[in-house]
Parts: sequence; structure tokens; C-alpha cells
Amino acid sequence: MILGICGSPRKQATEYVLQEALAMMKEKGFETEFFTVRGKKIGPCRHCDYCMRKKECILKDDMYQVYPLIQEAQGLIMATPIYNGGLSANLKAVMDRCRALGAVDFNFLQYKVGMGITVGGDRAGGQELAMQQIITYYILNGAIPVSGGAFGANLGANFWSQDTLDGVKGDEEGFKSLRKTLKRFTIFLEKYSNIE
Repeated sequence: MILGICGSPRKQATEYVLQEALAMMKEKGFETEFFTVRGKKIGPCRHCDYCMRKKECILKDDMYQVYPLIQEAQGLIMATPIYNGGLSANLKAVMDRCRALGAVDFNFLQYKVGMGITVGGDRAGGQELAMQQIITYYILNGAIPVSGGAFGANLGANFWSQDTLDGVKGDEEGFKSLRKTLKRFTIFLEKYSNIE
């Protein structure tokens, strides 16, 4: 199963692109799941170490909807709007709160394949920095990060929305980077998803 996690609190450009990515993965024969932070209550990690002692997060909120999906997923697609030159606080909270999964199973992301999608209102508004944050998260947790490769999708699927849904729909370069990244994502999934 491929899990798409949308880090936008709005139903706009980022959610649209992620849904398009998941539709493309369905066309390739993969089962997909979509999780959005929109309308969810997800508090920031307190780093209180409760999860280290009790093997669960002390905060009983909507993260408990996504925990089992992350555990089940073979591949992850994290998508974020660009806020202040980086990823959204909402997506960062999801990442940080997975400390509770790591307390139960240190290798909770090991050998899963991960990619990112970033959507900025400006052409160069921080997409690559946010993508590096997503890739770093995968590396730190044992997942296999996948980019689109050189010439058009260096770190992953980066979009310029011009702060509108129509803007992102018309971003041909963004969709080119998405297709390239999904192609490599699929290759890695087919190669590594059966590793125990």
C-alpha cells in the first residue's frame, strides 16, 4: 500500500497534486491510502519520553488515525505546502510524533520507499529546502528516499502554484517532475517492497 500524507491544512494545491500522484500510482496497480492533516487535531511532539516508557504517545489525538497506515505502508509520499521557506508545521508535527512508532519498533520505516512533493506560491520559495527536510526524515528513520533524478526533478516533485489551484494545475514543469519521481518511486517499490 502507498500512503500519501498531505501536510496542508487547506484543500487546495498541495492536496490536489498529492491526489493526482496517488491516482497515477493506482493506474500502476498499487493500492493507495490518503491522509490529510486538514481538519485534524495533531499536537506537536512534547519529547516527554512517555512513548519510550509506555510504547504509545501520551497525546491521544488524530495521529492515532495515521499510525497504523504508516506501519502498513510499503511506500510513503509526503506532500507539503511551503511556509516560510520550509515545510508546514502540520507535516513536521506528523514526522515528530512518529517518535512513538519508533519507541515500539525502532525500524518502523526500514526499507519502506519514500518520496516528497512540495508546493510553493513562489517559483523558488523554499521547495528544495522542504524536500531536503522530507528526505532527511526518511534517511534518519531507515526509509529509502527517492528523487526524480537529474534534469528536471533533482530532489523530487516540486511545484509552483502561484498561490492558486489553477496555478498548480497549469504547472507543466511540476507535473514533469512528479512523473519522473513516481517512475523511480515505482522502480524502487518493485525492487525493495518484499524485503523483510
